[in-house]
Amino acid sequence: MNATHEAIAQHATGRPTTTPWSADPYADALRAGRGPLFLRRTDGWLLPLEVERWCARADAVDREVLTRCEGAVLDVGCGPGRLVVELASSGRAALGIDVSEAAVAHTTRRGGQALRRSVFEPLPGEGRWGTALLLDGNLGIGGAPQALLGRLARLLLPGGLLIAETVPVDVDELASVRLVRTADLAGAGDVRGTAGAPFPWARLGTPALLRCARAQGWRAVDQWAAGGRAFVALRSRTSSSRAEPPNSTAEISSHLLRNPSPDSPATDR
Repeated sequence: MNATHEAIAQHATGRPTTTPWSADPYADALRAGRGPLFLRRTDGWLLPLEVERWCARADAVDREVLTRCEGAVLDVGCGPGRLVVELASSGRAALGIDVSEAAVAHTTRRGGQALRRSVFEPLPGEGRWGTALLLDGNLGIGGAPQALLGRLARLLLPGGLLIAETVPVDVDELASVRLVRTADLAGAGDVRGTAGAPFPWARLGTPALLRCARAQGWRAVDQWAAGGRAFVALRSRTSSSRAEPPNSTAEISSHLLRNPSPDSPATDR
């Protein structure tokens, strides 16, 4: 979840229905630059979220991932924008998207391009992105990995690259979760006022992702682990029914710089 985060996707339509990562616990943590912050499952299980790492500069593991990127890069669930900013600093065309206003504001303050948008909503450069990133748990967006992978295939150019971070154990889980702070844990399950609403989330290890991806025509091109994190690189189908050929990285970059009104990055309010 590169704090990086997204609207819930309806399984039937592939469209977002709500914005869990706009909840106050997440926005507060980003503004402070630190946690504690957790995803809490209905049975009480907690997943710590690495807010401090997300708000810091890209580290060595991140930079190694970014060296693999091709063409213009779309960071799905960009959170506070460390990856977009790192790419921009090296002159790469990159755009972050996130449903959290606080995350987008943080990214743009640091000099990155970002939109307050769900991956399931219309986006600039559809079908022309060279690489999509799903890091920091963002493979879980919407609790619908198949819908997410299908959407990314339509955003990438034919044969485009997806780099996804997986859970470093063999897990394939769909669950209802909510964002909570440490203070939420003292009560007997009453988290009203200090937690976001429940929303679906997915956790996939590498085997589960590969099964899901193969079923949709993705081709695995690499797997690796670094810094206690696990990654998979996938390529979309090389054939496409699109009527127009993919545009170049330069054309996408030019489009981002123009920032037409519907796609303008959010700013601090």
